[in-house]
Amino acid sequence: MRFSSRLTLLPVALLASVAHGKEWIVAVGKGGQLKFDPEVIPDAKQGDTVTYQFYAKNHSVVASTFGEPCKPLEKDLIFSAFVPTNSPDVPSTTSFTITIKDNKPLWFYCAQGNHCQQGMVQSINAPANGPGNTHEEFKKKAKDVAATIAPPGGPPGGLPVGGERIAKVEVGGSNGSFTFTPNNLIEPKGTVVQFSFNPANHSVVQSSFDKPCVPLEGGGFSSGFIPTQVRPSGALFNIKVTDEKPIWFYCGQGKHCQSGMVGSVNAPAQGNTLAAFTANAKSVSASSIPPKAPQGGTLVVNGTNVASFGGGNVLNFQPADKGVIGNIPKPGENMTGIVYDMAGGRQPINYGFAPQISDDAVELLQLVLFLDNVVLNVLWTGFDKLKASGPGGWAGMYPKSIVSTIGSMAAQALVHRQTATDSLQNYNKRVPDACPVRSGAVGGDSVGEWLQTVQQLITVQIGVLTDVITLVSASDPWLVPALATQIGAKARMSAMMNMMQNHKAAAAPREALLPARLGYAYVKNRFVDGDCAGGLPAGGKVLGGADGKVLPPLVFTDKQRIGGSAGDQVNAVTVRIPPEAGQDQQ
Repeated sequence: MRFSSRLTLLPVALLASVAHGKEWIVAVGKGGQLKFDPEVIPDAKQGDTVTYQFYAKNHSVVASTFGEPCKPLEKDLIFSAFVPTNSPDVPSTTSFTITIKDNKPLWFYCAQGNHCQQGMVQSINAPANGPGNTHEEFKKKAKDVAATIAPPGGPPGGLPVGGERIAKVEVGGSNGSFTFTPNNLIEPKGTVVQFSFNPANHSVVQSSFDKPCVPLEGGGFSSGFIPTQVRPSGALFNIKVTDEKPIWFYCGQGKHCQSGMVGSVNAPAQGNTLAAFTANAKSVSASSIPPKAPQGGTLVVNGTNVASFGGGNVLNFQPADKGVIGNIPKPGENMTGIVYDMAGGRQPINYGFAPQISDDAVELLQLVLFLDNVVLNVLWTGFDKLKASGPGGWAGMYPKSIVSTIGSMAAQALVHRQTATDSLQNYNKRVPDACPVRSGAVGGDSVGEWLQTVQQLITVQIGVLTDVITLVSASDPWLVPALATQIGAKARMSAMMNMMQNHKAAAAPREALLPARLGYAYVKNRFVDGDCAGGLPAGGKVLGGADGKVLPPLVFTDKQRIGGSAGDQVNAVTVRIPPEAGQDQQ
């Protein structure tokens, strides 16, 4: 294929930048002290989260104004509700998290008794120096207040508002015991009860007091069976407390319910108590569980919402890590369900395959697969690091919502690859192996370099896909919809990576078109380790002859910027093809 040595590359349309969210942890009353630790958070940014962990005996977090400490805000109230707990050293399983919306100062106090007057206050983004609204001035004013005021309404002290109150429950003991820990919760309306699954195969199902071990008639919640092998498993099932009525739940696995694996939220202290519910469960002959899951709550696996188990009630729980890249299903078969849930969809149901496929289309599909494999290697390597703590891990560098979005992008890239593998297998054509990626090409330990690398690769993919669609549209038109419908998702991936680097947004009327052969040469020369003959396209007339020869690295000789040489947006480049490429390759 011939192309000009002058190429105009258009930038992908980008969105505004996003801040890297940081998670702040605040201890409330730890060690028996009437204080928040830290008392001052001086530089919380928009998008940061602040999680309050509670210690003995019964504290709360309430937002006030600087001028009236120990008194709740009348508008935009933030209140955790009270969190009673026993240990001065081990935090309660109930926490409260707020998200910082701007850089304005926030003022907090504990509404228990006279704790506020004793200096149990906190500030976020307060001015560091006076005179003015400093933290020390706020603390001094609090000590002069005659009486603390708790938020009105509801149970004593009111209901949680302005943040997320989460009560965590472990499903299954760390030693394999059949337990919920804790199993008897007292939580106000608005609390999210979060069930975390330990190794084995447990479930959380709602029942009635009178019929334990049997699903609640007319609805209720069910997590389905969650088989896990590691702790923490990454599988969470969330329900919300919507009123003050008791909630009864059990594990529907085997005889777990009859063995005491039951629990309650807001069970009364007398009469229909948790102890009575546990005793009732022992006499039930067999447990049951709804046929479909999840229902009545939200199941999150490795940060991704799982909407269904494909019509059943057992989660196909395979780890969502780089190992999934090696799974290439046959046409008509599916990858593990968690990939499709993360991606938000599946491969096309019907490609509309033609009776035959052209040689050029085979070569171009192998090129698409070659690029897919390189992108998957780099993308999943970074996604795994974003979830990993310790040396070499990037956990905590971005909010969980951002990491989940990157996981969705990684899963979408797997679904995109299935277009090439399904099509090649359908016509009994060679499916190239994945080429090893050169060491250091994925950014090493630098998340910034990794983001830049992924964005470069996806931008190349977009340009090559556009060219491939043009080349196959006449000979193999059935391929056009399957390939063209990937471009929007890839453009969003590129924009997301750009935002995470805090790059300036740039307007662009359309995506770049990059000659397939040039994109192939760029990725092969820059990212592939060794010859990797088994992973390369066929090397036909589209990509440069039967020997599969790729272009040597090109030399950039000029860049055109919007606004002249001082502009910060490049909208065109000029490249020189080296003489060793040969006249036939220009």
